[in-house]
Amino acid sequence: MKGLLTTEKMMTKKQYNGSITDDELRKLPVLQFRGRVTLVDNMEKFRRVMDEIGRPSLLGFDTETRPSFKKGRSHRVALLQLADAENAWLFRLNMIGLPDELAALLSDNQIVKTGVAIRDDIKALRSLTHFEPHGFIDLQSVVADHGIRELGLKKLTAIVLGYSISKSQQVSNWEAPALTEPQQLYAATDAWVCRSIYLALNGKEIHQ
Repeated sequence: MKGLLTTEKMMTKKQYNGSITDDELRKLPVLQFRGRVTLVDNMEKFRRVMDEIGRPSLLGFDTETRPSFKKGRSHRVALLQLADAENAWLFRLNMIGLPDELAALLSDNQIVKTGVAIRDDIKALRSLTHFEPHGFIDLQSVVADHGIRELGLKKLTAIVLGYSISKSQQVSNWEAPALTEPQQLYAATDAWVCRSIYLALNGKEIHQ
C-alpha cells in the first residue's frame, strides 16, 4: 500500500528466536500498559487530545472492530488507538468518526505509526474518511529480518520483549455505550506494545 515504510528504515538487525511454543508463552509474565489512557468520545475531548499529541516521531497503532458472529455480516471500525511511551489515546470512531485532523496525522510521513497486520486497519479507516496513508510500518513486514517467523502480536511480544499480553477482550463489544476499564487497558496495551516492539527491534531497551 502506498505510504508504507520499508525494512530499509529499520536500522539494526538483532536476531531473536524464530518461534515460541504455547507452553513457553504461558510461563511468561503478563505485560500491561501502565501509562495514562485517554478515551476520546466527543469532539471537545478530540480537540484537546490532538493538541496534546502534537507531532511525535513514533506512535504505536492499532484498531478495534466489533466482532460479528453472523456469516456475511461485518461492522465498521469502532476504535483507533495511538500510543507513545507514556500515553495511549483511544478514539471512539463510532461516536466521532474520523475527523480531518486525525486523518492528517495518519497521512504525515514524518510520524512513524507502527502496528501489526495494519493493511486491513488502514482499509477500514479509509472507508470512514479518505486519506493517503504515510509513515506506517507493519511489524509483520520486518520481523523476518530478525529471524522471527511468528506474525501475531501476542507471540511477537513474547519473542521480542519476553512478556505475554492478554487477549481476553479481543472479541468484546467495541461499540458498547461505555468501554470497560479492561477493554480500555487491552486496547491501550496493544498499541503501546507495537511501539515497544519496534523500538526493541532497533536496539532500544524498554523499561517496565
